[in-house]
Amino acid sequence: MQKKEAVSNIAENLNRIKAEIPANVKLVAVSKTKGLPEIMKAYQAGQRIFGENKVQELIAKQPELPADIQWHFIGHLQTNKVKYITPFISMIESVDRMKILQEINKQAMQIDRIIPCLLQFHIAEEETKFGLDMKEAEELLTDRSFKSFQNISICGVMGMATFTQDFTQVKREFAHLRAIFQHLKEKWFTDVPDFCEISMGMSGDYQIAIEEGSTMIRVGSKIFGQRY
Repeated sequence: MQKKEAVSNIAENLNRIKAEIPANVKLVAVSKTKGLPEIMKAYQAGQRIFGENKVQELIAKQPELPADIQWHFIGHLQTNKVKYITPFISMIESVDRMKILQEINKQAMQIDRIIPCLLQFHIAEEETKFGLDMKEAEELLTDRSFKSFQNISICGVMGMATFTQDFTQVKREFAHLRAIFQHLKEKWFTDVPDFCEISMGMSGDYQIAIEEGSTMIRVGSKIFGQRY
């Protein structure tokens, strides 16, 4: 009964979130662990951008759902899985090392696509989160290999704040990601209009993220309800 109730509220939840976020902020509906009927409810309510964090789950869902869905990969990506999503992925938000960029470029080149990507930064105090630090990002951007990539478009940065009720800390971490974005924009991407995205903020903290400059929020439970 709870699950049916959650599904019936999806459109209402989506409309409420869209009404309270600025027009320039993209909403990524995080559909990991959600079934096709739940995703279709969101789609029928007008949602087109969905986020998944497991390749196996994504490639099972994608052929069964409308072709105009823009899929974002938001989880830790293994190099041997890249080839399965490059034919259709709209954005890979979780680029955290050179090896994965090399593989994305290689697979995209084979099918003549340019894949939009975000550089993922480790901004949380939790050690479990993936992501680059500034030193690693600078090394990546100055690497000769990076300059040769023709099938990748770096469109901005992504990060996850610490899972905590201390919203002062969350705000500080989001401000740190915004500062990283601004530094990279000024130093490396001044003349790259596509470098414009700051993906930060999830169900529990997206309002804070927007205040700190987020252009893309990743929301799951506030749309689909908790997993049952």
